[in-house]
Amino acid sequence: MENNTPIDNKSIGLRIRNEREKFKLSREELAELINLSDYYIGQLERGERQMSLTTMVNISKHLHISLDYLIFGDKINESAVILENNGFYLKENLEINELLSLLNKCSDKELELFQKLLTTVLPYIT
Repeated sequence: MENNTPIDNKSIGLRIRNEREKFKLSREELAELINLSDYYIGQLERGERQMSLTTMVNISKHLHISLDYLIFGDKINESAVILENNGFYLKENLEINELLSLLNKCSDKELELFQKLLTTVLPYIT
């Protein structure tokens, strides 16, 4: 059985742009991270070009998103996240739960600082 779902380059491009902007990266900065031109990144974001699998993987790694999300817009299974005692926890993921437990103890100012730190550092970690 074949699945002939067309690839929607405009939607993929929009997801790339949205995720890039979450990290406050310019097109030039993202292009430098993945060794492409900023012009090409612009074409991808506008849905004018279809990228190779290698480029897709590099973009997903630097923007810390899954290929499923990049291609189809599928996010994490919402049912995997539960609310317990005013804190968020992921079922069956002890490392994430430990991190979330620590974050739940932070003040708003501390959370803002961690968010800025992660936003700045994550694109450079692959």
